[in-house]
Amino acid sequence: MKTLIVYAHPEPRSLNGSLKDLAVSTLEAAGHEVRISDLYAMNWKSVVDAADYGPDASNPLKVALDSGRAFDAGTLTPDVRAEQDKLLWADMIIFQFPLWWYAMPAILKGWVDRVFTYHFAYGVGEHSDTRYGERFGEGTLAGRRALLSVTVGGLESHYAPRGINGPIDDLLFPIQHGILYYPGIDVLPPFVLYGTDRTTAEDYPHIAAAWRQRLLTLESTEPIAFRRQNFGDYEIPSLHLKRGLEPVGRTGFGLHVYD
Repeated sequence: MKTLIVYAHPEPRSLNGSLKDLAVSTLEAAGHEVRISDLYAMNWKSVVDAADYGPDASNPLKVALDSGRAFDAGTLTPDVRAEQDKLLWADMIIFQFPLWWYAMPAILKGWVDRVFTYHFAYGVGEHSDTRYGERFGEGTLAGRRALLSVTVGGLESHYAPRGINGPIDDLLFPIQHGILYYPGIDVLPPFVLYGTDRTTAEDYPHIAAAWRQRLLTLESTEPIAFRRQNFGDYEIPSLHLKRGLEPVGRTGFGLHVYD
């Protein structure tokens, strides 16, 4: 298995840093290939601007169209092209990051904004009366798997179905479904650690054992059963879930996941 780890934390000695290092050693010891995108160490540029698209940038700038034109022409900046190549190389992508303000760190969102360009991660495939592009189960990155490894400062009860912060599955839905599943990646259930602001050195062996176990079962873990867009569940072009397919009483994000 070829694994790309996209790591977003500014402190190498943090819990996130330890989890990233453990992932590398565990996977390599099991015979897998590993590459790392350490965004802070790379001094990753996290904002999209005209410089990303070189001669293919328009004036005024049109981010989607310009990024697709630059992708097609091969004129995206070298740092973006390198990350796209890593994604195409990988069988598995692990995202290691802390949950900050209910979302991924800005530097990681900036990685998505710049790397997931038009014609690479979206805007691909046939758009017709029966298909609405290759996405949500199809796409450029289909056949790959991903896992979010997330540290959370709050207690697990705060992120339960009735918790004040909202269910963790809802908070991660925009990442897991909207960013990763959209271009075709199968998403494994996340590895979430709660109360990490209170983690002590005595806690780490238990955390490491649980993380190691998840890493060694990546290939056998069933992905989240998100509904595929072009396979009969949705009306096209409205992309509304067809009536009668939802479990009784289910609404919101949960509509888009099979039982």
